[in-house]
Amino acid sequence: MVFLSVYLYMYTIGLLTLCLMRKHFLSCLLSLEFIILSLFLVFYFFLINFDYEFYLVLIFLTFSVCEGALGLSVLVSLIRSHGNDYLNSFSLILC
Repeated sequence: MVFLSVYLYMYTIGLLTLCLMRKHFLSCLLSLEFIILSLFLVFYFFLINFDYEFYLVLIFLTFSVCEGALGLSVLVSLIRSHGNDYLNSFSLILC
């Protein structure tokens, strides 16, 4: 039960970081990866406690790696087109 509260605390800190630090796109990506990591740990220990197989953990990790690669590619595209990674320097309507 203590582990669940620690992971809930990790998830909450990740959400607060995502909501409060919205200046740079890279900081938003890092906070999203922290949220994914905390969800992975909750999912992993949930499967350990109930003796399930860990194929779903591998699928979850695959999707989280794909999400990270997609986020980095959007970051590179943003820096090439606008010159910085500030979130307020571009509009999605004009792109």
